[in-house]
Amino acid sequence: MARTLTVDARLSTVLRSAPFRAPSVPPATRFQVLQPTAITRVNLSSLFDLSGRVALVSGAGNGMGRAMALALAEAGADTVLVDRDGAAADRTAHAVHGMGRRALPVVGDVSEPDQIRRIFAALDAEFGRIDFLGNVAGEALLGRPEEISLEAVEQTWRNLVYGRFCCCQEAGRRMLAAGRGSIVNIGSIAGVTALGRGHVAYSMAMGAVVQMTRELSTEWSGRGVRVNAILPAQVVNAGLEQRMAADPGLRSRFLAGIPRGRLGHPDDIRGIAVWLASEASSWITGAIIPMDGGNLALNAGGSIPA
Repeated sequence: MARTLTVDARLSTVLRSAPFRAPSVPPATRFQVLQPTAITRVNLSSLFDLSGRVALVSGAGNGMGRAMALALAEAGADTVLVDRDGAAADRTAHAVHGMGRRALPVVGDVSEPDQIRRIFAALDAEFGRIDFLGNVAGEALLGRPEEISLEAVEQTWRNLVYGRFCCCQEAGRRMLAAGRGSIVNIGSIAGVTALGRGHVAYSMAMGAVVQMTRELSTEWSGRGVRVNAILPAQVVNAGLEQRMAADPGLRSRFLAGIPRGRLGHPDDIRGIAVWLASEASSWITGAIIPMDGGNLALNAGGSIPA
């Protein structure tokens, strides 16, 4: 049975340490000019090797978060698996252990900054380092613009923007101190195109995630920390299946905007996640990468709104 940490008072013995403080960085020019280094051709497989690295993935119990975590472990990384569902995090940890990798499942809600800080304290206690952050978790509340409450808008932002930013802060401080690291924010095509169908709060939040990614990359990439975003279109999960079951025409409307001819699957994240976590993408930062079956190329607006 995997050892699962719960982010509450019961963790006080693990999380009693003071908040993490990275060494101060002296004022410098806007961009740090790095000295050229010799480029040595290496074996292609070693470019994608994550052995000895530590990855933290939120939403690791199911869907794209689980698929990302398992792919990183398969490439050699040890993992911190964050999810509100402890049983789901345990299942992912069991699969990681089966690959011969270390895994620390942690129960936590990434919409709560205090819990995020405790999650990273648990990471420090177990591994003492972080090389990759996968910001996957977060849900949106839907509602037509004229009807949705400000409380629902605020909660959507807490889930998707504040939580991602707080995780980036905590990971970024540690990565900057180490002089290396990679962060991937899961956004959405809703961050760059309108979806309609009551997605106003979600689209606002995803637009913020896109711009946050660009800003963090601009601030941090010269100090060794790369930040990129992946923008999925419709990826099948339990919630989407329920929505399509309730509206029999919804699947066909989605597919009308996807030239590839199918909806996304959680495993579609595997290759791109390993690439962005690895040295194979060492000159890729600030990128906003669609994972959408061609939706944005078609300029389909996320599909045809109802």
